[in-house]
Amino acid sequence: MTQGFQGTDKVWLVMMKAMRALTRYAAAGIEDTGLGLSDFGVLELLLHKGPLPVNTIGPIVDLTPGSISIAVDRLVAKGLVSRVESAEDRRVRIVALTPRGKDLIVSAFRKHSGQMKRVFSELSPEELRGLEVKLKKVGKRAAALMEKD
Repeated sequence: MTQGFQGTDKVWLVMMKAMRALTRYAAAGIEDTGLGLSDFGVLELLLHKGPLPVNTIGPIVDLTPGSISIAVDRLVAKGLVSRVESAEDRRVRIVALTPRGKDLIVSAFRKHSGQMKRVFSELSPEELRGLEVKLKKVGKRAAALMEKD
């Protein structure tokens, strides 16, 4: 008879299952606003960071250069973002929220935030902070190992 997962293998499995469930729950709420996950990620980034060069957005929201170009084209076509040449370097395209895009992402983010509060309501503030600290630590370690390999 084989033993079940233990130690780091068990933690990884639990974390993956939790992330899948959390992503499905969040995606359903986000899609109710008419956005997909990648579009939500781009709009949310612009809401909180302001206008950014298109080549800066992709790595932050984990989209390839081709995928971020398609996402920005789609958001421009919907009138949710604008794309203009940088005043400093005409080769650089700056992406910014339009008023319509800002209204949509503010509303969508408010809904998303409420969903996350419901999910994490099982944790005390101390447990939530502890989880945040531990996940950051593990994430930074994994990123550092990726750079080494």
